Amino acid sequence: MSNKNKVAIIFTGGTISMKIDPRIHAAIPALTSEEIISMVTNIENFSEIEVINYANIPSPHITPSMMMEIANLVKKTIAREDITGVIVTHGTDTLEETAYLLDLIIKTDKPIVVVGAMRNSSELGYDGSSNLSAALCTAISSRAKNKGVLVVMNNEVNAASEVTKTNTLSLDTFKSPEFGSLGIVDNDEVIFYRDMISHQFIDTNIIEEKVGLIKCVPGIESDILDFYIDSGYKGIVIEALGRGNLPPKMVPGVKRAINKNIPVVMISRCPTGRVLDSYGYEGGGKHLRELGVIFGGNLPGQKIRIKLMLALGLTNNMNEIKEIIEQNLFI
Repeated sequence: MSNKNKVAIIFTGGTISMKIDPRIHAAIPALTSEEIISMVTNIENFSEIEVINYANIPSPHITPSMMMEIANLVKKTIAREDITGVIVTHGTDTLEETAYLLDLIIKTDKPIVVVGAMRNSSELGYDGSSNLSAALCTAISSRAKNKGVLVVMNNEVNAASEVTKTNTLSLDTFKSPEFGSLGIVDNDEVIFYRDMISHQFIDTNIIEEKVGLIKCVPGIESDILDFYIDSGYKGIVIEALGRGNLPPKMVPGVKRAINKNIPVVMISRCPTGRVLDSYGYEGGGKHLRELGVIFGGNLPGQKIRIKLMLALGLTNNMNEIKEIIEQNLFI
């Protein structure tokens, strides 16, 4: 059967490609891409499928440089005239980071969909085939054009820039806590209920991997900051308290990093809400902004780290990095 649609599925691994090994009684990568596709009933009636095998590995093994390799593969594939859309299968543990990286560095009106599974194929209720079918329905839809990179799981469509894994086992683990999903997949159709106002693009194919991430807690000092500085890290992300505040003993480390031209980007450890310079005490947001701390909006630490990695791949200029990170955050 001939189809006017052609979708490339890039397989990278993850739970969607796993089954239980009876020797160790634990899930390992095992399924081939062809085996996974064969579980999607009537897939040939919706689109011609091109399989691209990148890897078959668990997502904790994915590195930022591998994310960039996947991005270059997606760029090359999505640019082809015969390709309607691209789907990337990915383990869920780091899916949101790869999806966000793709979203930031690929400029196209064609749909790019990232998908995974929460249950391996040996478990009752394996969700890999249903998630892949929903991803396919999204990738071939004209409604999914110009939406940026989308994450499709459990028949929900979320923006890569907003979605995060919220639960270790639930099938509906991928949520956008701040604003909610963009839409749903129902009756083999994707339906959008809202749109994104803006979409940021970072024009780089270089990623700086030495970017640290610190979660702020009461009484934390500057020793972790000092370690990152002395170990040659090029950027530091801090998940701060509340609105964007730090214990005072962290401030000397922040100053030292900025004095060494190491950008310090701050977001909140709260699940939702942006950081702002609301408090003027030592370590408060106002004080930190005056020191040169860059504000990362409402992104979680793992995503703003990806954004800083890409910004550092583009430039070492502190003002330019600040402009990239804070784009559209302040009016």
